[in-house]
Amino acid sequence: MPIDYDKLMEYDIPDCQQTYTERDVMLYALGLGFGIDPVNRLELPFVYEKGLQVLPTMCCVLGAPGMWLAAPDTGVDYVRVVHGEMGFKIHKPLPSSARITGKTRVTDVFDKGQRVGALILQEREIVEQRSGDKLATATSTTFARGDGGFGGARGPSRVKVIPEVRDPDEVCDLPTLPHAALIYRLSGDYNPLHCDPDVAEQAGFDRPILHGLCTYGTAGHAILRSLCDYDPLRFTGMQARFSAPVFPGETIRTEMWRDGVGQAVFRSRVLERDVVVLDQGTAKIGG
Repeated sequence: MPIDYDKLMEYDIPDCQQTYTERDVMLYALGLGFGIDPVNRLELPFVYEKGLQVLPTMCCVLGAPGMWLAAPDTGVDYVRVVHGEMGFKIHKPLPSSARITGKTRVTDVFDKGQRVGALILQEREIVEQRSGDKLATATSTTFARGDGGFGGARGPSRVKVIPEVRDPDEVCDLPTLPHAALIYRLSGDYNPLHCDPDVAEQAGFDRPILHGLCTYGTAGHAILRSLCDYDPLRFTGMQARFSAPVFPGETIRTEMWRDGVGQAVFRSRVLERDVVVLDQGTAKIGG
């Protein structure tokens, strides 16, 4: 069954109710490698309950609706689906514990051709139940590789944002732990691709790969460290395209260019293989 554009645009995605605690906040940061240096006092507030602070990128794992695209009536070949892009915007600092609701909707579907696939754009509002305040908006693009050619609009071409003629203003190298995926999966993504060598082999990898959102969060760590002096209140938004997987234990280098007031652009690469893993990234930085 091919994709039905109108049906996807009106698809009723169930709201997700979630309670997270200080333990979840610390576990998320540990999954990104915070605390590798036990005397780094700048990272300690993200992994220690004394004065606990919440990483802005954590909003990307809150209130997610699960595998709704796998439902037969979506018309999507879920086996061939991959995460294409991720973004977020912070409206109010994330509390260290809360009961939240994630409200997800499809915002557009683009047809890139039968031999390429389709892009399914989603938006998720994360609302604190007690106050009714909107904490963040997370956006994502799903690349449905088996579902192009349904007759929809192709969509806009992406404008390149990475400068080609000057060196980055900041470079940050962050190692990932060999068991990083085993920690990160406890923040909610239990896909066995990231922990089971047999599943990874079936997918064409010689070992489990790191979660894409862990790579994304590691780039966020680099931005927080290099451009925000570890102040999460200054880090208000981020967008990036996934371009290649990372293997746990590899080092992620994030290259950053300041791009006017309150904005930076970035990309991330794995040093060991010299492969770009996040591309065409943008970040919103407060004063």
